[in-house]
Amino acid sequence: MSNPAAEAEGPVFSIQKLYVKDISFESPNAPEVFAIPDVQPHVELNVTMENQQVNEEHWEVSVKVSATMHDKKNDKLLFEVEVEQAALFFMQNIPEDHLPAILGVECPTIIFPYVRQLVSQLTVDGGFMPLLLEPVNFGAAFEASRAEQQQTIN
Repeated sequence: MSNPAAEAEGPVFSIQKLYVKDISFESPNAPEVFAIPDVQPHVELNVTMENQQVNEEHWEVSVKVSATMHDKKNDKLLFEVEVEQAALFFMQNIPEDHLPAILGVECPTIIFPYVRQLVSQLTVDGGFMPLLLEPVNFGAAFEASRAEQQQTIN
């Protein structure tokens, strides 16, 4: 049974809590990697998102970044970093058709600057230059994913 008073209210969207779910930095070849002359760094980067409904009005959304940096010239691992930043969002009276875009675009856009800062700080604390992640256009990624799903259906 629906609540007429709740339906009369407009949509509500707010962040309740922002937190680190997982964090890791490894430099297994230190200190040798700091003495390598003419390092030719190569970065491999992976960004993923997950969401789960916690209860009727709360969703957890997380953004995970995994990055490895190798020296191409000497084929040595310089470092490996993983950060999973999450947030708990309160959502009420959100139209069902708007929910995928909020979870796939709005929420990760709020979380990503925190992930970016953590990755940068971890690499600096590990003795390297900061790894500055380029901004991610979650809107474009969301639309590309929807278009891919449509092609799969057709």
